[in-house]
Amino acid sequence: MVTIGLLGCGNVGQIIAQNQDGFSIIALFDKDPEHVKRISSLTGAPGYTDFESFIRQPFDLVVEAASGSAVREYAATVLNHHKDIVILSVGALSDAPFCEELITIAGKNQKKIHIPSGAIMGLDNLTVGRISPITRLELITTKNPKSLNVSVDKRTLIFKGKANDCIRQFPKNVNVSVALALATGCHVDVKLYADPAVERNIHEIFVEGAFGEAYIKITNQPSPDNPATSYLAALSILSLLRDLTNPLVIGR
Repeated sequence: MVTIGLLGCGNVGQIIAQNQDGFSIIALFDKDPEHVKRISSLTGAPGYTDFESFIRQPFDLVVEAASGSAVREYAATVLNHHKDIVILSVGALSDAPFCEELITIAGKNQKKIHIPSGAIMGLDNLTVGRISPITRLELITTKNPKSLNVSVDKRTLIFKGKANDCIRQFPKNVNVSVALALATGCHVDVKLYADPAVERNIHEIFVEGAFGEAYIKITNQPSPDNPATSYLAALSILSLLRDLTNPLVIGR
């Protein structure tokens, strides 16, 4: 049984806490004591608002379900305490020097950085891009204008360019493009649309290479308790955690 330290006690943390199967949460951390208290009542695990007290607990792996700023603040410390980490807020790894620093620390300590598929599917097979050339990798994302903090009255292209440039303009909407770049080792061409007619986030991925062609479309159902959170993103963490101890691992 893998033991988990849960970093972040918001909506995703609650979904993880309610679906422990093949792993056990034995410690919680969040800066908000009310969040800690709520998740602690679900798991029976002790909660901490002090990170140093949290990281000293005897769990195997930290699951980050907080934010990009939490990744930047705590991920290196987690790895230096000889614990693996699952990073959901993968947009933090768009900072190439920071990403390389974490990889170096993980390698030195023989630890793993796990990246779940998050709000999309197909990352497992897209890793072929690191073996065989990919000639086209394009992400078209469509969101309601409210989630992008823009005002439009019809479907409008609000960004077109490389993922790294999109990060600077829309830092809260980059996890998918960064995950694609990390999986394939390729630059991602991004088109971001604001559309008042859509209520769910839609991601379309176009890939071409020596393997052939692929088109993936994902329409995300929001989390039942928080419409700002992708339910698929939370489920992808649960899938990853269950596979850690499963003798039959498919597609990873």
